[in-house]
Amino acid sequence: MSDQTRAARLLHLRAETLQKGDPVALPLTLASMYHLPGDPAGVPGYGRMDNATVEALEHALALLEDAPCLAFPSGMAAISAALFATLKAGDRLLIPSDGYYTTRLLADRFLARLGVTVDTRPTASFAEGGLAGYAVVFLETPSNPGLDLCDLSAICAEIRAAGGVSIVDNTTMTPFGQRPLDLGADIVVASDTKAPNGHSDALMGHVATRDDNLLEELRAWRKLGGGIPGPFEAWLTHRGLETLELRFARMCDSAEALAPRLADHPRVARLRYPGLPGDPAHNLARRQMARPGLLIGLELDSAETAERFIDTCPLLQPATSFGGVHSSAERRARWGDAVAPGFVRLSVGIEPVEPLWAALKESLDAL
Repeated sequence: MSDQTRAARLLHLRAETLQKGDPVALPLTLASMYHLPGDPAGVPGYGRMDNATVEALEHALALLEDAPCLAFPSGMAAISAALFATLKAGDRLLIPSDGYYTTRLLADRFLARLGVTVDTRPTASFAEGGLAGYAVVFLETPSNPGLDLCDLSAICAEIRAAGGVSIVDNTTMTPFGQRPLDLGADIVVASDTKAPNGHSDALMGHVATRDDNLLEELRAWRKLGGGIPGPFEAWLTHRGLETLELRFARMCDSAEALAPRLADHPRVARLRYPGLPGDPAHNLARRQMARPGLLIGLELDSAETAERFIDTCPLLQPATSFGGVHSSAERRARWGDAVAPGFVRLSVGIEPVEPLWAALKESLDAL
């Protein structure tokens, strides 16, 4: 199924099961208890396992991923589920040294304490040293925030041949930008707080897999661990998801237009964007990504310059996270990421590109 066909069907997915008189919009089901006399089999029983709004979101996500999906109350809840459901004491885990830092903190603070050996490697050279001996390999490409890439199909094939499980964080790309399951990944995790919801008003995450055994373990972890998404947040994410294809296309189009202009600006010392022909990851991006994405990494000469650029641009929201309708930016070194002090992660929103460029240029010119 093409992305356009998938996006079109998503908008009519609920209509496939509507009865006469049903509301076209997804209803919000707020219930922890259900009327449950007698035998409980075959009907909703308790909110920790059953909620129609959450299940509708999972149904929509499953269409996009072309795989069964489980929703979680945040991206980190999804990552935690994927790791805790696949690892045990004595296992070895490999994660990126330059990926989302909270995943490393989770591994170092909790998984290592439970007897999991945690190794790290930079994304750009992730396959170097081999992948045999790892029970689980966690990948993130493009890396957040540096935007390095690794070869998903080659690495996932090597992991599978060695008997390991591959988990890919696809938050930066969404299913419309990159399809890790199609490239051989066992599990995909994502923060739907970002572009899938898109409106910066709800936390949500999901896990997708085509492996029935892994799916059962993930479902059991959610049920027993209690990482249950709220129905209102699921409803908000479902509503946002229906415009994801449109918003993501606009964001990527704008990022592709802005990246070369930013790269040419004299105040920008260095710029990373996989869509640029001169980017070190460009050829790999063309092979495994449908779009180059909505994130641009640009480096200014100091932390002070970077903060001034962000604070003085009227069309930039100074905020952490990314993928919202508003363009946003932050200096990632403030969180301890291994980037230059003046490195800015720019998340391109849905503003018309020319006014956005004018605002960015004016702020850069004034530095």
